[in-house]
Amino acid sequence: MTGKVRVKICGIRRLADGLLAARLGADAIGVLVGQAHPSGDFVTPEAAATILGSLPPFVSGVLVSHWQDPLALQELVGLVRPAVLQLHSEISTQNVRKLRQARPGLTLLKAIHISSGMELESIASYVQWVDGFVADSSNPLTGQVGGTGLTHDWALTAELVAQLGKPLLLAGGLTPLNVGAAIARVQPYGVDVNSGVKGADGFKDGALLEQFIQAAAG
Repeated sequence: MTGKVRVKICGIRRLADGLLAARLGADAIGVLVGQAHPSGDFVTPEAAATILGSLPPFVSGVLVSHWQDPLALQELVGLVRPAVLQLHSEISTQNVRKLRQARPGLTLLKAIHISSGMELESIASYVQWVDGFVADSSNPLTGQVGGTGLTHDWALTAELVAQLGKPLLLAGGLTPLNVGAAIARVQPYGVDVNSGVKGADGFKDGALLEQFIQAAAG
């Protein structure tokens, strides 16, 4: 792969953390609103709007949601005003199409939970309606669909990069220590991290943010 690997810092809950990540070189900041699965990182629409509305130019604000109803998601987008909507659920292709038609200028990302049993055909059905994908890990034991701290089979994700023909962000268990190897193996458009840059207090750790962004840059 040639060119810069983009870095998204997800699960931001405090404005100061979002601004710090942007200052350190993050390309995108993710906030979680619209919860349906276990996670401690969700914030209110108002808090999300404040965080994304305060980002500097050229740093993309990403709204990550578990919701599947296109009307509810459109309302949420209107409240939060993100540049990107990341659909982190099993939302149907039909509902993604409705979102695309209702919000043609909004960048849409579809999360994929990587497993040995995943079917390329079902994933490929989203290609015409979204701008890219996020390859993440889930944890069946906890019900988490993101922020698990678990890696997945990067070989499967590398195959998706080659076959889907759309930008793919690699997520799931990334840390400053393994992100370089992950990029080398998968060749993604970007990387997406949440738990791997958290401190003991559950918020983002400045030193880990800096180390991760530097490691991703090679």
